[in-house]
Amino acid sequence: MAAVGAGVVLGELAAGLLSPSVSPVTAVGGAVIDAVPPGVKDWAIALFGTSDKLALLSGMALAIAALAALAGILEWRRRYAGVAVVVIFGLAGLTAVLGRPEGSIAAVPAPLLAAALAIVLLRWLIGTLRTWQDTAPDGTNAPPGGTDAPPDGTRRRFLRSAGITAGLAAVGGVLASTLRGATAAVTEFRSSLALPAPSSAAPAIPAGAELHLPDQAPLVTPVDDFYRIDTALRVPVVDPREWKLKVTGLVDREVELDFQTLLGKPLIERHITIACVSNEVGGDLIGNARWLGWPVRELLAQAGPRPGADMVLSRSVDGWTAGTPLEALTDSRDAILAVGMNGGPLPLEHGFPVRLVVPGLYGYVSATKWVTELKLTRFADDAGYWTPRGWSERGPIKTSSRIDVPRAGRGVPAGTVTFGGVAWAQHRGISAVELRVNRGDWKPAELAAAISTDTWRQWKLALPLGPGRYEVQVRATDAAGATQVEDRAPVAPNGATGYHTVTVDVKS
Repeated sequence: MAAVGAGVVLGELAAGLLSPSVSPVTAVGGAVIDAVPPGVKDWAIALFGTSDKLALLSGMALAIAALAALAGILEWRRRYAGVAVVVIFGLAGLTAVLGRPEGSIAAVPAPLLAAALAIVLLRWLIGTLRTWQDTAPDGTNAPPGGTDAPPDGTRRRFLRSAGITAGLAAVGGVLASTLRGATAAVTEFRSSLALPAPSSAAPAIPAGAELHLPDQAPLVTPVDDFYRIDTALRVPVVDPREWKLKVTGLVDREVELDFQTLLGKPLIERHITIACVSNEVGGDLIGNARWLGWPVRELLAQAGPRPGADMVLSRSVDGWTAGTPLEALTDSRDAILAVGMNGGPLPLEHGFPVRLVVPGLYGYVSATKWVTELKLTRFADDAGYWTPRGWSERGPIKTSSRIDVPRAGRGVPAGTVTFGGVAWAQHRGISAVELRVNRGDWKPAELAAAISTDTWRQWKLALPLGPGRYEVQVRATDAAGATQVEDRAPVAPNGATGYHTVTVDVKS
């Protein structure tokens, strides 16, 4: 384990120097994400939420440790048997980095160096272990750890060798994490970036738009609390000075845009609520932010979509794709190439330097981070990342609502109990929210003022409740008069449905 761990660390260090966009670990992890069935992905998000990537990396670490231990046992029992396992490790890493869209020749040395170092260290450590064994006092080949203690010199030599290897792996791991996590140049550029003032500022938040109930989700989600769901194990590091966006495909003319040119465009600022299709009923994979960007329709107008095009396939720097209906990027909605979030540049993990934000569509068909290409095409000819994996093509966000307070299962004193939460129907707007207790009559809640049809709305309702246990449900109605669906449905293939239901214990 020490030998393979040191090899993995060297591979990550080499990748940090030679190919910052992809490393053996992130490439293998990306391949795993690509290969797992949609149901497994749904289970992982439901179980781990935004910690799904940490869970995957932890699982990978355990798997690597187990296979490394197996390699050591095999090498001890038969020369080069463990080496063969390490070679397979290296070939898997090499195949993974070459198979990633962001992979290049520069990424090749990392898995090769990792395997080479692991093999050298494994052979060296097994050699010192055999020396310890061979000098056992009884002259037999009894394995270390028996009742006959070997000479202190050979024992100390083996333990010192193993300790040095493990120590170097640990130190190297810290260095690799620092090298690949700091992203110093890009971070410094971002921290010093002054975004231009918008030509069209976000409308002022109306009075009464936020109800300020304890534990209720804030009207504007802080950046640090904003959900993150994507397939990137490591946040892509994109230098804005080198970033370019290409418009290709079924267009009259291809267009290329760089970051400084984008900042020089007439940017608009809007509050827009975005949501992940994996958001369960009552879930928190949704957030509302103030975004700054350039309308996508203006860029597409420069390219001139050709007749027959009905989809825009957006591509991330890491190869992830989303298929967005062309009309959603060319109609009057505020679909933007976003460069700012809540008054500052986009955070790296939310797509810096540029991402797509499209009101009314789930993120898997619209919210491409680190975007580098917009390809005009047809749904009949192309598909985004998740569509071949069983998800629907177009992904309109469904009318939904959530109870934030009181929390499910939390005891509250008898008397007047105030319920509160949020409701959303992006690009349609919310017209009503209702609650019912123990499947009784629906009671209208008080709606906070709306920022726009593209943002969620807060609501509250005070109910007199005596001691007891109550089931409380919420439903919302959009501005077109359509009430959210009661029947429960899973997130796949096009978003969950059902009434959010909480149980409240009212104490005397």
